Amino acid sequence: MPHPLSLLQQRHSAPSRQLSEPGPAGDELEALLQASIRVPDHGKLVPFRLVLLRGEAKRSFGERLAQLSLRVNPDMPESKREKDRTRYDFAPLVVAVVAHVDASSKVPVIEQELSAGCVAYNLLLGAQALGYGAQWLTGWAAYDREAAGILGLADNEHVIGFVHIGTPQIDVPDRERPDLDEVVRTWTP
Repeated sequence: MPHPLSLLQQRHSAPSRQLSEPGPAGDELEALLQASIRVPDHGKLVPFRLVLLRGEAKRSFGERLAQLSLRVNPDMPESKREKDRTRYDFAPLVVAVVAHVDASSKVPVIEQELSAGCVAYNLLLGAQALGYGAQWLTGWAAYDREAAGILGLADNEHVIGFVHIGTPQIDVPDRERPDLDEVVRTWTP
């Protein structure tokens, strides 16, 4: 029987450009999404939304971002614009995890955003548990209001990240992790 923490101890990101079919679909996708939204949510605000990008919608989104980048930065090299255009083409599923912030709530905005961040992390863990690879990416499109408009987001919503999910086409080597002694200390009065 595996150690109860083995999934967490083995968690790693698979490069989005190395993800392809198959990806989660049908009941498996619904179960993954249901599990991903089981997050801390102070005030029961449900401060998150999920926008699924699949098939032609991914390509259309990438194309619209490339057009937007041309307007915003006409001097951007074509190679970078092409990277923007094709960024969403590889993994069969890209989930835009969105923070849906209620600024009038007694719950601080940071807590609402962290709740949405937990959804993104649960997607990573859930994808791995199902045997898929995943990567959480942001990039300029996660922070741009016009890009948010392309996704149909409201003024009180912004992208926390794009989680790319699919089947890894390479064995992903683990990267060096910090030593616990470097990041943990015990507080004493």
